[in-house]
Amino acid sequence: MSTNKVNIKNKKAYFEYEIIDKFIAGIMLTGTEIKSVRQSKASIKEAYCVVLKNKALVRNMTINEYENGGHYNHEPKRDRILLLNKKEIEKLAKGVEQKGFTIVPLHLFINEKGLAKLEIGLAQGKKLHDKRETLKEKDVSRELDRIKKEF
Repeated sequence: MSTNKVNIKNKKAYFEYEIIDKFIAGIMLTGTEIKSVRQSKASIKEAYCVVLKNKALVRNMTINEYENGGHYNHEPKRDRILLLNKKEIEKLAKGVEQKGFTIVPLHLFINEKGLAKLEIGLAQGKKLHDKRETLKEKDVSRELDRIKKEF
């Protein structure tokens, strides 16, 4: 299979949330959806995950319509089933029951077998002062990198 460079990240998730645990899940997609993903025409910025009836779903993930799909095209923002085993789904369900925890998509990619995978994280929302700390750490690391370049 050809190696595709599909690399769709949710950078905002790392700023808004503290990631506690990460999972890699397959996504159940239709034919036109996977073709659009391979062209990197997808977005996970507004997406979130839920657990309903022992199934994990990703909601509000946008996969643009395939331009050559015709009347067989898919809905861009439909719910998509995540392929996880029972233990992982139970762990996510228990985590979400706790106050302040949610499941956020972090990274959408195509693996070496050509299958679409979604890295999701069990996350806890950051407070405003935590976000400020994150920004301070980034500034300090940038400043150190500049100093290292000079020498």
